[in-house]
Amino acid sequence: MLIFILILIAAIFFSGIIIRTKSIFSGRKGPGILQPIKDVIRLFRKGSVYSQTTSFVFQIAPTVYFASVIMAMLVVPFGQYKGFISFNGDFIFFAYVLALGKFFSIISAMDTGSSFEGMGASREALYSMLAEPAFFILMGSLALLTGHLSFQEIFAALHIGSYITYALAILATFVILMIAMIENSRMPIDDPKTHLELTMIHEVMILDNSGFDLGLILTTGYLKFAIYGALIVNLFVGVIPYGYTIPMFFIIQFLVAIAIGTIESFMARFRMGHNAQFIFALTSVSLLIFFGALLILGKFI
Repeated sequence: MLIFILILIAAIFFSGIIIRTKSIFSGRKGPGILQPIKDVIRLFRKGSVYSQTTSFVFQIAPTVYFASVIMAMLVVPFGQYKGFISFNGDFIFFAYVLALGKFFSIISAMDTGSSFEGMGASREALYSMLAEPAFFILMGSLALLTGHLSFQEIFAALHIGSYITYALAILATFVILMIAMIENSRMPIDDPKTHLELTMIHEVMILDNSGFDLGLILTTGYLKFAIYGALIVNLFVGVIPYGYTIPMFFIIQFLVAIAIGTIESFMARFRMGHNAQFIFALTSVSLLIFFGALLILGKFI
């Protein structure tokens, strides 16, 4: 349960660090690091308003979305220590329990009867589908390299000690970082600060949500960032003594948040037609990791 608590703590500061980084690079003072959490607390104190055109699906979707991320958190290990739930193939459970939450958020947007939100739901479904192969090729490559099939065993057996393994870890970090941004509809895929109709993805899907429900959706986004940050942490702390892992967890989470803020500050948003090409290109990077694993194992002919 330690990793569960660590992810919760990281989620409190993660989005605030991203916003603060963007503010510094743009020459503005910006809000405090805890401002996103203060906004969520304010929303939790408000009631939700439901349109008469929506059904029960719209009402339960934020709760299912939030619950799916909580379930995914229970699978994430911490170095050589198992998550609350651990079994062979648990990374498949991790991917598809998050997909379940995404599915409910998509049908919730479609349930409003708005063609505008339906457009965003269509884009969200497409981008998640294109990002899925990159994640499974990455985890399959690490499973092949280590000979294990669960998150905890894969990360515990992952020894970074040669130039090839360092390269694989850097590529894996890049893939997970980009998947985190895609899953949260951030730059260079989408900019949550703008409301340009032709480019909106996630923001347009939650236009009808309000109050407590909107607070749950925002909290879920913060947790998803911290979860993917925890996966990046696990790439590097497998053989490190336990006393150093907790400081490393927060240092790496901090660096990941700064990296995301930097990317959003200096990388222009892609044209909508190029987003699919960019996301699918992550699969090519994952294939490089796969070939690297074959090279290490001496199976590359």
